[in-house]
Amino acid sequence: MDYKAVYQEWLHNDFFNEEIKADLEAIKHDEAEIQDRFYKVLEFGTAGLRGKLGAGTNRMNIYMVGKAAQALANTIIDHGPEAVSRGIAISYDVRYKSKEFAELTCSIMAANGIKSYIYKGIRPTPMCSYAIRALNCISGVMITASHNPQAYNGYKAYWEEGSQILDDIANQIAAHMDAIERFEDVKQIPFEEALASGLTSYIDDSIEEAYKKEVLGLTINDTDIDKSVRVVYTPLNGVGNLPVREVLKRRGFDHVFVVPEQEMPDPDFTTVGYPNPEVPKAFAYSERLGQEVGADILIATDPDCDRVALEVRAADGSYVFLNGNKIGALLSYYIFSQRHARHNLPDNPVLVKSIVTGDLSKAIAAKYGIETVETLTGFKNICGKANDYDITKEKTYVFGYEESIGFCYGTFVRDKDAVSASMMVVEMAAYYKQRGQSLLDVLQDIYKEFGYYNERQVALELEGVEGQKRIARIMEDFRNKPIEHAGAMSLKTIVDFKDGYLDFPKQNCLKYYFDDGSWYALRPSGTEPKIKLYIYTIGETEADSIAKLDAIESACQAKMDSVS
Repeated sequence: MDYKAVYQEWLHNDFFNEEIKADLEAIKHDEAEIQDRFYKVLEFGTAGLRGKLGAGTNRMNIYMVGKAAQALANTIIDHGPEAVSRGIAISYDVRYKSKEFAELTCSIMAANGIKSYIYKGIRPTPMCSYAIRALNCISGVMITASHNPQAYNGYKAYWEEGSQILDDIANQIAAHMDAIERFEDVKQIPFEEALASGLTSYIDDSIEEAYKKEVLGLTINDTDIDKSVRVVYTPLNGVGNLPVREVLKRRGFDHVFVVPEQEMPDPDFTTVGYPNPEVPKAFAYSERLGQEVGADILIATDPDCDRVALEVRAADGSYVFLNGNKIGALLSYYIFSQRHARHNLPDNPVLVKSIVTGDLSKAIAAKYGIETVETLTGFKNICGKANDYDITKEKTYVFGYEESIGFCYGTFVRDKDAVSASMMVVEMAAYYKQRGQSLLDVLQDIYKEFGYYNERQVALELEGVEGQKRIARIMEDFRNKPIEHAGAMSLKTIVDFKDGYLDFPKQNCLKYYFDDGSWYALRPSGTEPKIKLYIYTIGETEADSIAKLDAIESACQAKMDSVS
């Protein structure tokens, strides 16, 4: 598309409000900024929309969000009167424009004769998933950009199971969005009018209470655990503060200390900048408070409270960051071993994990007679298995996770859930503290029993048009000229998910297996301008596994650097 022409169309469109016009005027001498905002249209995919806030076709603003909401409304209408009558559930996070985009969605749904239910304030993403199921909605929308920097926002769409949409629904919405030629064609009534008409309603408090009771119902051990376990919690200025604290309080964990600087909602994420708990520096404030109060563990949830990260106090008093693979292995070990001992695992139990998540949990699951099923990345696929099993009854979903600190225990929510995961992490820490062990001790026991699994993730950030082109060139270089050797390891098998693999939908992801069982995967991020490298090794000792990580990373980094 001719970005200059589209910019001029926007600049001279009297339909746009003063905020958008001022934003467009401010960049009129910045050619690179104009190109970045108008060289493409935000595409509606399975992750919905995500982008920087601002004026432009490649930005999140009321006009692009309005088109997306109208496209979703048209898709619901396509599914017939019963779908229209069931309506949609809507939630939003702390970010700039989140409430505005949520209320805009209600206004557009109402103008199209579709019922909408919206929470009265900020809520975690899993509560959106829960509301869809509890209210028997056909769809749902969560306004969030998860852990992206403050300049971003997003529009996540869900379908009736409470899971994020898959390709079939995403393609229908995208087609409708493409067909809306003029922003003026988006139907809309004022939000207050939508409320007065009854087509928009606030979600009753009983739904939130029912969700919390479901979370509490996941409890495995409520006695014979040390409830004096000391926990520092940070919501990173997001939505997790109230629900996480309330659930922990109702469990009787009374030594929970919240980082005061990161307690209240802050759309600027002033204390952390990049509010991603996957990054250890997000724990800086938590570590300081942890030292003051003698915390056993530190937990951090991301801004929309669907992911949780963990640090554990070591013997020397320092805090050790555990990535998503290690947390997932610990939770798998705790849940499976405890439920196996109680003889309350379901028939045909299944652990579900993504193709770029480590294999330690698979070894743990096998010990307890639990099958491991792999999916493409994203909880739309992980919880998609739970949806499938609802229909086929062949297997029973028990626990699902992926390396990017997303966890889903139970099936009442069909997305990753940091409220329930936080509770289970604290319960797990309390259980082992009662037995004189830290979670680091437990992890070492797991390694001794199952092998020294290790992992590393490397992300190369490449923004803008040229960045996207370089990411594509890197993928093709790895695809056409794979690395044959890394250290003493030799390439054994290649899986190109772009060609299709098993029954997986096609995805631009490459996976390379070495002859010792180590492997790495490479894929472009679905939500950020990055290419991600995932490296996994297994060694006879921890040092052996780390040496293998170094060898694979060195070979891959050199190859990426060689692609200009």
